[in-house]
This record gives sequence, structure tokens and C-alpha cells, in this order.
Amino acid sequence: MTTPNPPSDCPLCPRLAEFRHLNRAQFPGWHNAPVDNWGDAAPSLLIVGLAPGLRGANRTGRPFTGDYAGDLLYDTLKMYGLARGEYRADPDDGFELVDTMIVNSVRCVPPQNKPTGPEIATCRRFLIATLSANPQAKAYFALGRIAHDSLLSALGERRAAFPFSHGAEHRLSDGRVLIDSFHCSRYNTNTGRLTPEMFQSAVGKAVAVIRN
Repeated sequence: MTTPNPPSDCPLCPRLAEFRHLNRAQFPGWHNAPVDNWGDAAPSLLIVGLAPGLRGANRTGRPFTGDYAGDLLYDTLKMYGLARGEYRADPDDGFELVDTMIVNSVRCVPPQNKPTGPEIATCRRFLIATLSANPQAKAYFALGRIAHDSLLSALGERRAAFPFSHGAEHRLSDGRVLIDSFHCSRYNTNTGRLTPEMFQSAVGKAVAVIRN
């Protein structure tokens, strides 16, 4: 039976395993392993990301910790009461999520931040196991199209029936709700594709679902 988190030396994706080994040699003090789910043990909201960033979660071992995407994500979650404490981009900062869990579609950092289709499909077993372990979840929040598509596949939904767009709210066949957002990456915010206000609005839709 697949567990929600892969082992620290997961061999399933040879390219990603090789990249991990290279990073361990170059940065021996970093996490350099699959990044586990993080957050509330029984969340109402599951946030689905893409993959660890090289100098973010791959370095720190905690999703979205250590790069700009985490600054925007965690500031927004705290604004809505879905996090508490002071986020300092350090896994030992005492920051906590409230009624929320973060899971990445791909658990290991990919070269150039671009996992391949087969790698996404191979790692999906851990997303499926996470979904199965959290039947109490009321809503999903997908950060980007890849996370959106992988989540729909994990749920057995037809992707064509739920097209991705920022701020879209989808009622799934199991009655739960999926909300989409552009990924909160520095690239998206620097280019103006995603503003903090746009991101806050999308997160607000998820908050409304889980609190109703």
C-alpha cells in the first residue's frame, strides 16, 4: 500500500533521483530528498503545488519554505487565519498551518523546475494516497495548471470537464470544490500575471467553501 509520503531515497524517477544525488554532493547541508506533505493532520483544505524549488523546499525540507512563492502563499494564508506564527523561511520558525495541508504533485526537485509527464504520473501515487487519507477535506486549491491536471487525474475526473483558469471554482463529482490559481511564483508576480490581490481573492474562495 502506498503511503502519503515517499521514502527519503525514493528510486521511482531515475532522473530526479540522480539530480538529488548531485545536489547532495554539492549542497550536503540541504534537505535534498522528497519533501513530505506539511500542515494540519486532518485539514479541510488541501493545497496542491507543483514541485519543490531547488533553493526552497529542496533546501529546507518544508513546502514553499525558502523562496518567494512561500512569502506570498504564507502571508495570504495567515491573513485568512489558515496559518499562525511568524513565517521566517526556516522550518524551525514555529510557523503552523491551520486546517490546511500542502502537498506537491511531484515530491522531488526537478532540473530547471520542470518535471516530465512520466515523472508527474509516477509521483501521483503519493497524491492519491494523500487524498485517500484525508476524506474530511472539503476543498482543493491548485497552484497552476500542472497541479490542477494532476489532482483531477488523481481523483479520477475528466480534465476536459474542468478547464483550468485563475479563480475558477469547480464542483467535482464527489461534491468537493476545486479552486484554481496561477502559481504564486516570482516569475508570475514579476510579470504581472498574478498580483497579490488576485491570489488573495482565489484563496478567499477556498476559505468560503471550508467555512460554510
